[in-house]
Amino acid sequence: MKTILVLGAGRSSSSLIQYLLQHAAAGPWTVVVGDFSEAAAREKIGTSAHGRAIAFDINNEVQSSAAIQEADVVISLMPATLHPLVARHCLRWNKHLLNASYVSDEMRSYHADALAKGLLFLNECGLDPGIDHMSAMQVIDGIKARGGTLTSFESFTGGLIAPETDPENPWRYKFTWNPRNVVMAGQGTAKFLQGGQYKYIPYQQLFQRFTTVSVPGYGEYEGYANRDSLKYLETYGLQGIQTMVRGTLRNKGYCPAWNVLAQLGCCDDTYAMEGVDQMTHRGFVHAFVEAPAGQLQEKIAAMFHISREGEEMKRLQWSGLFSEENVGLSSGTPAQILEHILAKKWKLNPGDKDLIVMWHRFRFTLAGKEKEIQAHLVATGENEVHTAMAKTVGLPVGIAAKLLLEGKLKTRGVAIPVIKEFYDPILEELASFGIRLIETEY
Repeated sequence: MKTILVLGAGRSSSSLIQYLLQHAAAGPWTVVVGDFSEAAAREKIGTSAHGRAIAFDINNEVQSSAAIQEADVVISLMPATLHPLVARHCLRWNKHLLNASYVSDEMRSYHADALAKGLLFLNECGLDPGIDHMSAMQVIDGIKARGGTLTSFESFTGGLIAPETDPENPWRYKFTWNPRNVVMAGQGTAKFLQGGQYKYIPYQQLFQRFTTVSVPGYGEYEGYANRDSLKYLETYGLQGIQTMVRGTLRNKGYCPAWNVLAQLGCCDDTYAMEGVDQMTHRGFVHAFVEAPAGQLQEKIAAMFHISREGEEMKRLQWSGLFSEENVGLSSGTPAQILEHILAKKWKLNPGDKDLIVMWHRFRFTLAGKEKEIQAHLVATGENEVHTAMAKTVGLPVGIAAKLLLEGKLKTRGVAIPVIKEFYDPILEELASFGIRLIETEY
């Protein structure tokens, strides 16, 4: 009997754990879910006879080592910064490791050791990164197989809320994944290629320099460049291409409003603020603005050349940022405080449904003609627990674990799912869940 150890029982784990339990009898395998909160792990297991919940603390050397030693495959849904700690245990005990996070330099440094031990350390096998890689590479390889030459590739993905959810919410957004990652999104410099020129957008400009993305049947969205697109030129085999950009989608109006928070300094995570235990929401914002107490909104509007009654200010007002409610923390950085304030209004409520939207555009030449393929993928959550985010993050890595235990994945070392061995079977099974890319060629 094989054992799959899932580390982390948070927002993105529900669909993964459900999938693994449903296939456990046929595997056969046992699913062990470890979380700092054993109760949270037990809740995800439910009444299944194929699952077991344990308390898991990666900083507890004895506990974490013992849990990983007993597993055959480890799936880490913990924060990305903790994956290397898990990887070290996996190397020690010769265990495969799968996760949905970007490959860090430290994780990449384990490639030779994992390869030598015959282990697969599969990363970036979630939604974004993950399904975006696989769906794009399937199209790219298809274009190349036809004799086409790629000249441009653009890809944007967003985790949003369904149109019927919280219609009064002007952001059209809620926390459907790690809230900290939302608040910290875009930190650093976005790097991409556009029209044959290297482009760089520093954080302070990121939410001003967004583009409009039209998705057939779903309307227009705002897309901003995400992280370092340049590193995927080689990964995707697109050396020599003129345009290469990967980014994030948000509903219209989000970026200008978020730009206010970013420019004020509310997303800074480098220092702790003083007097947090007595701080109100309004006091938090006021700490970044020189203005008389009764003129905070007017000052912000003037600073950003926006209307006092405009859409940006309406979004900030709706979020409670100008209220006299106590923050409710004893300490924190600006980013931590902002996350805490927003969570009061941005938390998914019973009955809420989220929405995943992914859009690719491929431009290429074929037989001397300019061609274009646009492709999109849209998924809607069932409720506030079984979200589209949980499904699209969890199912790919769950399917990969099943394929690995069935002996169908031969790649070893540190890898991401950009070859047919990964993307064909994973995308095929995802389609059975209604998660599929719809392509249109022009």
